[in-house]
Amino acid sequence: MSPHEARTRLRAAIAGDEIVIAPGVFDGISASLVSRIGFTAAYLTGAGVAASGFGLPDIGLVTQTEMVERARVLVRVLGDIPLIADADTGYGAPLNVIRTVREYEAAGVAAIQLEDQAFPKKCGHLPDKELISTGEFVVKLQAALDARTDPELVVIARTDARGPLGIDAAIERANAYAEAGADVLFVEAPQGIDEIERIAKEVSAPLLINLVIGGLTPIESTARLQELGYSIIIHPSNPLGAAAFAMLTGLTGLLGRDPAPLLPGSPGEFFNLVGLAEWSELGERYRFEGA
Repeated sequence: MSPHEARTRLRAAIAGDEIVIAPGVFDGISASLVSRIGFTAAYLTGAGVAASGFGLPDIGLVTQTEMVERARVLVRVLGDIPLIADADTGYGAPLNVIRTVREYEAAGVAAIQLEDQAFPKKCGHLPDKELISTGEFVVKLQAALDARTDPELVVIARTDARGPLGIDAAIERANAYAEAGADVLFVEAPQGIDEIERIAKEVSAPLLINLVIGGLTPIESTARLQELGYSIIIHPSNPLGAAAFAMLTGLTGLLGRDPAPLLPGSPGEFFNLVGLAEWSELGERYRFEGA
């Protein structure tokens, strides 16, 4: 299947009656398994690539070229399964966003996801996220939409405003991004089923929801989310968490140790396994406090 056909297939699935379930993929074996099981789509998780490919937490340390190369590999492995690709903030200003869209499109992804965090970004389920303004992100979003050479490439706009600004601001931003032309809207980290319901009711566009194991958003059933009108569910941490659990269990078993003290219960605890605490300390050490 050509990239154009995969994009057309994804658009048809988003518009269809059944919700799209997209598990997180981050390497060759995760993509191979998703392909063999027969999901409608897969999700290239930036957190998964950072952790599995580079031993890094999801705090903006992985580059655009590293992500594009991983996307290219996964598109090849997935075959007929469309790939929804995390592209963080677009890796810079609008000019960087244009190059990012071109590179991801050339790699064969079916959809590209951009977010309104300031750079460097953080995992959506970590605290202390910083945002750019609504207007600044709308400009970046317009650059992304104009950069497409294949109009079937799906552009997903994510807002991380729920954490720093609250649910009202997040919904307001999502509607602004929909008005600017985003194909799918993604309000990150709603806290409680009431907020999940509000987003479905008040955002006028196809919706994506992110279900992270141990994250801020409750793990609602597929049936309920489809009933509410969501179009896509991504499960970025499901395969990654299962793989990490298996590795921790196997490795501690070699030494006769109990894996329980190392098993993460939240995204922050998972990222501590790949150095979040150490990188955070470095970030604080070199934080510029001037005007």
